[in-house]
Amino acid sequence: MNTVVLKFGGSSIADNIKLNVVAEKVISIKKEVKNVVVVVSAQGKTTDNLIKEAQELSAIPEEREMDMLLSTGEQITASKLSILLNRKGYPAISLTGWQAGIMTNLVHKTAKIDQICTERLEKELEKGKIVIVAGFQGIDEKQDITTLGRGGSDTTAVALQVALNADKCYIFSDVDGIYSADPNMITVAKRLDEISFDEMQEIADSGAKVLHNRCIQLGKKFNCDIVAKSTFSDQGGTKICKKIESAEVKSITKNEKLVTITMEKPTLIEEKEVYTIYQTLLENNIIAEAFRKEKNEVKFRTDKAEQNKVRELLEKQFPYCEMTQEILSKLTIVGYGITQDNKILNQTINILKKYDIEIIDIHLTQSKIEILAKQISNDVVNEIHEKLITK
Repeated sequence: MNTVVLKFGGSSIADNIKLNVVAEKVISIKKEVKNVVVVVSAQGKTTDNLIKEAQELSAIPEEREMDMLLSTGEQITASKLSILLNRKGYPAISLTGWQAGIMTNLVHKTAKIDQICTERLEKELEKGKIVIVAGFQGIDEKQDITTLGRGGSDTTAVALQVALNADKCYIFSDVDGIYSADPNMITVAKRLDEISFDEMQEIADSGAKVLHNRCIQLGKKFNCDIVAKSTFSDQGGTKICKKIESAEVKSITKNEKLVTITMEKPTLIEEKEVYTIYQTLLENNIIAEAFRKEKNEVKFRTDKAEQNKVRELLEKQFPYCEMTQEILSKLTIVGYGITQDNKILNQTINILKKYDIEIIDIHLTQSKIEILAKQISNDVVNEIHEKLITK
């Protein structure tokens, strides 16, 4: 291979001891590959701590300033890893997202990459250096720092793979691949050797903290080889590819980060008010799902992390509306073609019925069964996993 991109997540580089492990892994790969580009996340809980500190200053900080703040975590990691590699005798250089030529749109917090100018990257690689790029970030046309959303370092890595025409992209974490369920929740979860882009996309979109959903979109679009592996073991690994598997359940995920927001008005809600609500959300990059109006109520679903922002935006414009919210559970069963087998959905519904779980909505696609309910415990997910996957 001529060029590879390696991405290391926060748990892989949580402290200086683990950073040394990462450095040795990078060195071992550099001995076999001419060009090595490393993308890093912030160490450990750095991003969470920065968010907490910002919220101690303001309940809803300005998004531009949050991008400025949060981008520092990855920059610290990149410089520390470069210092370490240079000390070990392997020339390296750290680059911020914008120094690496990553240009994004004007959206803060969830920016999308428009283009990557690889001139600086290629120049450093020609010098024989290991190039370390701070993930999760770029710069817009106003010269403001932008971030790509939580988990966005994965997308940085795959985007660099595309831009540099790299042979492979390895996504390293503390888990040795993609599992049929969260192994921290389901002890009998099975590691998958391969999974299709479509199936992996459904898992990522379901809210599972496995791979950033946009990195899967890039991988599928440009047919990139992406391999999820463990930082701390050479064994295992899962390849994400275009292969279409037979109809079987590959993964089960549970997402408890959704919230239903209800706006109730003393009188009938007019259509123009409905449009104003929806446009306000869109203009502030808030995705509202299942948006519907019922007489004097408007209901919609959004990400739990956005609920404070939503309340502040809408309470200013509609002070006469009473706003309530309810946390929901979303169960996603993933596997290409599984909706062709009625038995899978029937077995799942029977288990939910057994536990008296109220089902709010069921959505089917070619690669998933998605069930929205009031509350789904880990015990229920475990029983469904045993029925559909563990045999």
